[in-house]
Amino acid sequence: MEGTNGSNIGLDLNGCDDIFALNQKTGCWTIGLINSRYNYLTAESFGYKLSVHSSNMKKKQMWTLEPDPTSNGENIIYLKSFLNKYLAVDSFGNVICNSDEKEEGSKFQITLVEDGSGRWALKNVVRRYFLGADIDQLTCTAKAPKNDAELWTVQLVVRPQMNLRSVGRKRFARLSENLDEIYVDANIPWGADTLFTLEFLRECGRYAIHTCNNKYLSITGKLVDTCNKDCHFFVEYHSGQLALKDKHGAYLSPIGSKAVLKTRSNSVTKDELFSIEDSLPQASFAAALNNRFVSVKQGVDVTANQEEISDHETFLLEYEWNSEKWHIRTMQDKYWKLEAGGGIQAVGDKRSTFTLFDLVWQPDGSVAFRADNGRYIITKRSGHLYATSNVVDDNCKYFFYLVNRPVLVLKYTDGFVGLRSEDKPKLQVDRVNYETIVVERAEKGMVYFKGQNGKYWHADSECVTVDSDTPEGYYLELRAPTRLAIKNSSGNYFTASSHDGFCLGDTSIEKATLWEF
Repeated sequence: MEGTNGSNIGLDLNGCDDIFALNQKTGCWTIGLINSRYNYLTAESFGYKLSVHSSNMKKKQMWTLEPDPTSNGENIIYLKSFLNKYLAVDSFGNVICNSDEKEEGSKFQITLVEDGSGRWALKNVVRRYFLGADIDQLTCTAKAPKNDAELWTVQLVVRPQMNLRSVGRKRFARLSENLDEIYVDANIPWGADTLFTLEFLRECGRYAIHTCNNKYLSITGKLVDTCNKDCHFFVEYHSGQLALKDKHGAYLSPIGSKAVLKTRSNSVTKDELFSIEDSLPQASFAAALNNRFVSVKQGVDVTANQEEISDHETFLLEYEWNSEKWHIRTMQDKYWKLEAGGGIQAVGDKRSTFTLFDLVWQPDGSVAFRADNGRYIITKRSGHLYATSNVVDDNCKYFFYLVNRPVLVLKYTDGFVGLRSEDKPKLQVDRVNYETIVVERAEKGMVYFKGQNGKYWHADSECVTVDSDTPEGYYLELRAPTRLAIKNSSGNYFTASSHDGFCLGDTSIEKATLWEF
């Protein structure tokens, strides 16, 4: 089973879903470049102008890093703006960004600065000068990156929650059974234990790896409770792959027979290279009829008969954009399939119309499955699933749990859901730093949201705060591979506006905000 090959932060919740950030097939990354004054390299919308005065990352501050296929490992790249224009230096030394085509003046070579900061210097291949930024404009006049003006901090435009795959081992990282280390030995990224949050620490330009049990990876390979300097890593680009280096210059890699993730080597081989891949939604479903989880533990029959969630009750949801329906995949690499007579069995070897199901979300927070025959799946008294109902009644309802998101990061158009400030527990939707939301499973598909301060979310028609001692129940509705609608027990959806507003709206899904997760 293969994961997706790219991951990103989407820009428009009503537009294009994906701009690949780290694509292991093409070697392209989507990045932001931050200068020494903590401002981003910006491509303006009009006149193809460039600036370095924005302190926030939005669409204009995102650049696609494209490798030069002829560079032979020398890390020669092109930088393309959101307007699909290439950054270049002309024959007069001016920095411009107005060409649709790659030219010789568009080539830059990445130089990793050995000053302990992890910053990059970008040398124009033709001019042989380094790209710099003074107070108001870009320059390319320095023969060496001696000053802070020629040094750039790189911010990956990547969904924070991801799967981490070793290039050398060809395996995915997972949380160890003792919950104190990360092993790189998973054939497929299944369950919450393979979910990691890549946190960008803007104040120091470094990254931390945050696990699903709310701990941080340290350079020793042990997981710790707080993010200290031993948990900080620099990012390096190596022909499209990612390397993570610690403060001593050693790189993360899987070590030993257990493939423990820690730092050791001071050079980069395949063992020190990783790809970051989207974590596709994995869910469990409890039948409303008997409150038992749908399972394939007994074999090919899909049956609601289990009291707890294990790998047999966890399913990968794969979206088909053309039909806006879902394929439901088991850990045994089989799909749910509609059989003759309406029975549902996990026997699909490949995708087909018979493995497609429409998720029909109900006002009470449950979901119904509509099969290719146009009928809804019901739960028989034996627990077996059959697509035989023309209407949605209680036998057709299932409670949905997003099992591989024990922690959740939510994003709106130009920012993350995060706290206004540490001493003010009000949430806003334009934050550079996101709030890591702990998701607690409740009954009948409901979940509770808890903040890092140990308090629960409280939501009303005016705002959302993280200051309650009493949990409030919410339902998650999966509307696309990376989009959620969220509503409370009364059916009111969370909505956001471009003016930072974040509150409960009405019961209309058409007016609800679809949150990127």
